[in-house]
Amino acid sequence: MRKLAIVFSLVAMVFLLLTACSKEKEEAQEMSSLESIEGVWEGSIQIPDQPLPIIVEFEADKGMISIPVQGLNDYPLTNVTLNKSDLLFDMNIQGQKLTFDGKVEQEKITGIFTQQGQTFPFELREGSKEEEVEEDRLVKVKVEGGTMSGQLEVPKGEGPFSLMVIIAGSGPTDRNGNSIALPGKNNSLKMLAEDLAKEGVATIRYDKRGVGKNTSLAGKEEDLRFDQYIDDAAAWVRFAKEDARFSHVGIIGHSEGSLIGMVASQKADADAFISIAGAGRPIDKVLLEQLQAQLPANLLKESNDILEKLKQGEQVKTVSPELQSVFRPSVQPYMISWLQYDPAVQLQKLNKPILIVNGSTDIQVPVKDAELLHEAKKDSDLLIVDKMNHVLKEAPADREGNTAIYSNPDLPLAKGLIDGIVHFLQEDVK
Repeated sequence: MRKLAIVFSLVAMVFLLLTACSKEKEEAQEMSSLESIEGVWEGSIQIPDQPLPIIVEFEADKGMISIPVQGLNDYPLTNVTLNKSDLLFDMNIQGQKLTFDGKVEQEKITGIFTQQGQTFPFELREGSKEEEVEEDRLVKVKVEGGTMSGQLEVPKGEGPFSLMVIIAGSGPTDRNGNSIALPGKNNSLKMLAEDLAKEGVATIRYDKRGVGKNTSLAGKEEDLRFDQYIDDAAAWVRFAKEDARFSHVGIIGHSEGSLIGMVASQKADADAFISIAGAGRPIDKVLLEQLQAQLPANLLKESNDILEKLKQGEQVKTVSPELQSVFRPSVQPYMISWLQYDPAVQLQKLNKPILIVNGSTDIQVPVKDAELLHEAKKDSDLLIVDKMNHVLKEAPADREGNTAIYSNPDLPLAKGLIDGIVHFLQEDVK
């Protein structure tokens, strides 16, 4: 797993020109039988440092591709041919031909993606259709640009119940805690919601704009702002506060969702806030720390200079090719808006019950970040869950063993997480 993909919430849009692609006419498809690979395949094009997540669905006589972070959904493939294990498929976008030349090997498709002479590896694994939300659990709220869908979990029995809005982490992470940028599923946030319901706590979890059921809210990368994520979360809190079934309404923010949740809690006057694996430092410090291990001195200095300009609200026109995936012009407005927020400062503004949670084996956000947040807000509660990693499961400390857990949906949540959250809500949220 590449470190930069862990840090950022956006995936590169450099290589695919998809403007107005929804208006393209569906072209005739030439197929051989695809019965042996029918179904949904998930994976990514391995653009250096910024893998581009894709979903390909094959049916008996046609194929479709989705690129959620770019707002492309079920776009028809032009040609698909399968000859034994050799698979070739392509698509036409704005007159450009994009080709995938691969090989089917058991539950995996690997090969080379080509566009305008540039080639990158791609890999797909058998996935599954996004699960439909039952009508009585589907909720919707008006947000900037349209309507956002969410999933409600309400405990059995009589209320009123406390309700927590769950905000997912960075990148194309969905409401269940899964990302198509990573192989397999972990279902961490789905388990969190379902386990809390068993303990009498209601939840709303939702796909961020540009992800899953809210793909249509993506917009253009250059128009995206961190504040849009904040406003979306605040809208869900206000929505839940109007429902008489819920006595208190708070926020659980995971990873990047922690900072989003801190500010949204202020805007919507949430009754409680829980940070799980949230950074305790501004994003520029986190980013430079990770870049330091990957870049030579000249590029590290350039990165620092760029971040200083962005912190002042100034965009940088000239960026070295090696840094385009991180500081490309189209993502700079988003970064400028993100850099305005310091987690420690935002947490100090909250005068509601606060619980800060981290796992002892989290290799993405270390315990020191939770301690920094706790130090900034000394009256907060601090919970360090033994052996819990970034996807809320028990895992070893070594990177290989730890990341293997990211793809195992059968493992339960780490012991102590649910008990700690429930105890906090029962004792501190009145």
